[in-house]
Amino acid sequence: MHEGQLERIADQVKPGVGLTPTSFTWEPAKEAARRMEKTMHDQLDETNASTHLRNGAFEMCLFGTGILKGPFGFDKEYARWNEDGEYDPEYRTIPKIEATSVWNFYPDPDSRSMADAEFVIERHRMSRTQLRALKNRPYFREESIELAIEYGANYTADYWEDALEDNQNTTDVNRYEVLEYWGVVDADIAEQADLDIPEDLLDRDQLQVNVWICNGQILRLVLNPFTPNRIPYMSVPYEVNPYSFFGVGVAENMEDTQEIMNGFMRMAVDNAALSSNLLIEIDETNLVPGQDMKVYPGKIFRRQAGAPGQAIFGTKFPNVTNECLMMFDKARQLADESTGMPSYAHGMSGVVGVGRTASGMSMLMGAAAQNIKAVVRNVDDYLLAPLGRALFAFNMQFNFDKDVAKGSLEVVAKGTESLMRNEIRSQRLLQFMQMTANPAMAPFVKYDYILREMAASMDLDEDKILNDPREAAIQAQMMAEIAALMPPPQAGPQGPQAGGGVPSPNDPTQTGGGNIAPGAAPAPGAEGFTGAGGGNNGGQQGAPV
Repeated sequence: MHEGQLERIADQVKPGVGLTPTSFTWEPAKEAARRMEKTMHDQLDETNASTHLRNGAFEMCLFGTGILKGPFGFDKEYARWNEDGEYDPEYRTIPKIEATSVWNFYPDPDSRSMADAEFVIERHRMSRTQLRALKNRPYFREESIELAIEYGANYTADYWEDALEDNQNTTDVNRYEVLEYWGVVDADIAEQADLDIPEDLLDRDQLQVNVWICNGQILRLVLNPFTPNRIPYMSVPYEVNPYSFFGVGVAENMEDTQEIMNGFMRMAVDNAALSSNLLIEIDETNLVPGQDMKVYPGKIFRRQAGAPGQAIFGTKFPNVTNECLMMFDKARQLADESTGMPSYAHGMSGVVGVGRTASGMSMLMGAAAQNIKAVVRNVDDYLLAPLGRALFAFNMQFNFDKDVAKGSLEVVAKGTESLMRNEIRSQRLLQFMQMTANPAMAPFVKYDYILREMAASMDLDEDKILNDPREAAIQAQMMAEIAALMPPPQAGPQGPQAGGGVPSPNDPTQTGGGNIAPGAAPAPGAEGFTGAGGGNNGGQQGAPV
């Protein structure tokens, strides 16, 4: 909105906070933060960040740590055709994030988190085509890339790669191993590697750099381009281990109970295989020699003449499958406690006890969500907050927009608030509005915030359905001007009659609306009298009563 649009209410605009219930307070910093948040969401949607976030969340739960990388400048192609029908694409630089496998990520071994890591190394597995494609990226050395390719493939599969990929063990891989380094390096070493150092950094002992290496060749060596300097990786632990860089995942939490569950399930299956078959014992001395010992329905065994006793005995193996499954269920309950995720939280049926009612299930789900809230808080602290700060710095450094960047902004992650379902959140907002309908409480309520939160909980675009405070002030002024031009309302036919005039036929009590109340009944012959006697009341003169 341009400033000229506020001319019609310029005499009503004052600096400061609104002190009356009908005043509108416009906060430029809040508006700038909201615009920046929307810009970040659009940038994440354009680069398909949800896919990389899911991959990072999967490794976070499985291995205990998820790694995400970025944001980096990415030239995205937008399809566009000109007036002549020729393809004329538009290219725009936007930030992009990527998921990095925890198996290819090597942090500073003496660090406990990304905050105190001096360097990290990422291992890339590239083909000849992918390695040559690096020439199209800025600051890569073409001669070094061609020399690394000429030396031949140098990638060696580690022992864990075959297990992850579930392929045959092979060491013949026609790929190149490229190492990407982010961290500090001595200034002397950087000068020897032909790094152009700005004058304002010549007096420093070490520098923040980014280095790509393959086959002993330096493919890229540049100063850290981010302002302020940071290592563009985010390490997210499922549960924080204060003595290790890597966290504790779901699989590690339930490792012991999972082994117990596997053992009892194997015992149940083995016992079921034995107990489902009949064990047959045969006394061959009582049978005619040379008979086939195969057993099938209708089988006939020939006995020796005069042989005493029974020749064939059937024995059933004891079935203890139910006992094994009971122990399996007990171990599963221990696994629920060790992981903090009870089975009913992910759809298990047959819940008994307090969980049979809606309120009871709500209490159980609320208690189960406590552990998930701790995990989401880790995601807030180690992923969303650093990612938000990085996106904010990227937009301020490379995509500066004065309308978006106005104000003092601070990135705050609110992932735990999103755990509350939108339906429940909107219902609570409606309940709060009903509670504050009392005029005495109205001055304490910020209805503009409530309306925006309700729109967000309903997945509606706030900018399209709601006015900002400035637009709301203009709209209120226009509505007041229209109301002033409208004629005053007149009393309807059922309203009270001044001066004791003739009562309305539809209201013989003169109280309005025909309600039961004391009033003056119409006299015979007057309008509204329903008995006989003439007049305009529908009766007939001279008729017998």
